[in-house]
Amino acid sequence: MNKLWNNVRMFLWMTFLTGIIYPLLITAIAQLIMKQKADGDFLTSQEKIVGSTLIAQKFESDKYFWARPSSIDYNPIPSGGSNLGPTSAALKKAVEERREKILKAHNVDRDTIPPELLFASGSGLDPHISIPAAYFQLERVAKSRGVESKKMKNLIDSMVIKPSFGFLGEACINVLMLNKAIDELAQSVNRP
Repeated sequence: MNKLWNNVRMFLWMTFLTGIIYPLLITAIAQLIMKQKADGDFLTSQEKIVGSTLIAQKFESDKYFWARPSSIDYNPIPSGGSNLGPTSAALKKAVEERREKILKAHNVDRDTIPPELLFASGSGLDPHISIPAAYFQLERVAKSRGVESKKMKNLIDSMVIKPSFGFLGEACINVLMLNKAIDELAQSVNRP
């Protein structure tokens, strides 16, 4: 009976420690060190939340830069990849459908499409694209917005997120932040 009581006490203590104390401690540390990211890093426009910079958004209009494809349709609840391998017929079909959509929107050669616009990220929620992927979409967005390509290129260049500590990761661009900046640029260009 004594052994059973010790096991129950240990179970209750570990439940309290790992189920209550540890999550509260980590939450407190996150709130102190990086409050904005811990709260979801929401982006607002005209006092309305338009999305989180930490999670990819679905953009399909020619007026916006498109994020990487998502195998979960940008739903953060079941985040994850498709688990389709290189020999999968379903993956081949999905990539071909994405390729046709891109070819329809851009007047380019099939081989010039950046792979990240054809293949989903591992999480399905990657909010960033590479600089070449942004440049690839530049003409389409500039034309549909009626903005000079040079202004659009300068905007892209100003939105580049450099690698952490100068060497960790690759330079990239947050698609939601870029699209919000494009909305602001288009409004300033089209004002009388």
